[in-house]
Amino acid sequence: MNLFVFGLGYTALQFIHHYGHRFTSVGGTVRSVEKAKALEAAGIRACRFDGKDFNPAILQHLEQAEALLISAAPAEGQDPTLEQFSEAIAKAPRLRWIGYLSTVGVYGDAGGAWVDEGTPPNPATTRARQRIAAEQRWLELGASAPFAVQIFRLAGIYGPGRNALVKVADGTAKRIVKPGQVFNRIHTEDIAQVLMASIEQPSRNAIYNVADDEPGPPQDVIAYAAELLGREPPPEIPFEEADQTPMARAFYEDNKRVRNTRIKSELAVKLRYPTYRDGLLGLLQAGEAGSLRKP
Repeated sequence: MNLFVFGLGYTALQFIHHYGHRFTSVGGTVRSVEKAKALEAAGIRACRFDGKDFNPAILQHLEQAEALLISAAPAEGQDPTLEQFSEAIAKAPRLRWIGYLSTVGVYGDAGGAWVDEGTPPNPATTRARQRIAAEQRWLELGASAPFAVQIFRLAGIYGPGRNALVKVADGTAKRIVKPGQVFNRIHTEDIAQVLMASIEQPSRNAIYNVADDEPGPPQDVIAYAAELLGREPPPEIPFEEADQTPMARAFYEDNKRVRNTRIKSELAVKLRYPTYRDGLLGLLQAGEAGSLRKP
């Protein structure tokens, strides 16, 4: 099976790391020539696509692709992949599966209540509204096509090199407290196994929440990472007093608990890291920030 990815970023490359050997060929898009060369050296057939200009070889890849993963985010209110390649994708002769990586942010704020795939989206930010619009366009593309389109709404992503252990170790962690605030998270290894399970048993126009089993306060995650590293946790900072970027503050506007039942019942996925504690401990045992632990 041939895989092509629009947007060879962190999450997509983690998927390839775990399951690239299951594909006959792996290719995808990057924004710079330098990154393309680096990925080529790793056996990934990378093509430049900056959202507008693109390497014509992408069209050849689409003719051969059987699985298509869309990891590129909307830009300037539009989905760049659909704007440039919707016709070529619709005509791709071998294509059987499309996966679109979205976000649980499309649900908006639920006041801490549980949401699932049947909960009507209520996006509160421009970014989330763009995501739900892109989801709808992908589902429309697949409605009458010979391939199946799946939407994956991802919770807060963490994994090797991007997690609370690293932040505590390098001194950038902040323990921001907003009473009642919870987030779900998802380890990249679990995202990868969900995607592979879907490729093996695709379901037309399916939507999946990809989240862990235990939504929790963000300050607890930092405190646990500090405990694993044998360090004092950073001091608690009230949300109102925290120095954050507008994007970071926007995440705290949504407060919800995300159900992940469908990935278990339909895809038979058993999460390897069902809680942030499992995930952080696994990363530490794999060597993450291990050299920075106190003796």
